[in-house]
Amino acid sequence: MNDGLKFISWNVNGLRAVVQKGFCDAFDKLDADFFCLQETKMQAGQLDLPFLGYQSYWNYADKAGYSGTAIYTKHTPLNVTYGMGIDEHDHEGRVITLEYPNFYLVCCYTPNSQDELRRLEYRMRWEDDFRQYLLGLDAQKPVILCGDLNVAHEEIDLKNPKTNRRNAGFTDEEREKMTTLLGSGFTDSFRHFFPTLADAYSWWSYRFHAREKNAGWRIDYFIVSNRLKDKMLSAAIHSEIYGSDHCPVELRLKV
Repeated sequence: MNDGLKFISWNVNGLRAVVQKGFCDAFDKLDADFFCLQETKMQAGQLDLPFLGYQSYWNYADKAGYSGTAIYTKHTPLNVTYGMGIDEHDHEGRVITLEYPNFYLVCCYTPNSQDELRRLEYRMRWEDDFRQYLLGLDAQKPVILCGDLNVAHEEIDLKNPKTNRRNAGFTDEEREKMTTLLGSGFTDSFRHFFPTLADAYSWWSYRFHAREKNAGWRIDYFIVSNRLKDKMLSAAIHSEIYGSDHCPVELRLKV
């Protein structure tokens, strides 16, 4: 694994739906070592989707057609864990962790605070518990976290920050939790390479022709332990790839 590894993360907003919209072509074209999915919205046995040369790992929500994560990998992990070992958080299929000799890969679909912020209080508990989970891993070996983290961290990360100030994904509370996470020893890979790049988004509402207007949000991330910073080779957002309301994001890393 010394030639640099390619990681992709994509919230597919329903894997069975996106398979009808070119998912397999995109998967083949991106040709990643690790392909992490969020919001698969599936139960076991609903879709048989093998790819030659890949193993896959799935975490399904208890509730049908909801949430869910998956990882396709070319590299056999030492260990696989599902969830973070906290019952309150582990029924929605939101976290998968693969352990490798030199790092942990964590695929995450962070809970949305929802309309009228009715789930913000739960989200705050999730953020604190998940950060502690990551720090526990990071104490053992470096962490590569990816997924739909459901927050636009700074004003540059969404098209209309002023009008979205108290909306889910751009509350002061959610943004502060991201600041705290990064301050506890982690780096936002995309901002590492593009600290001032505006209009770079990974999610667009299906309403108001948002994608055509590029009125989007950057809420999909690769976040790495600081000691992997000098191992990062590149980061990218694949806004040319359609099929979901999110697009794939990429990290290349030498480990």
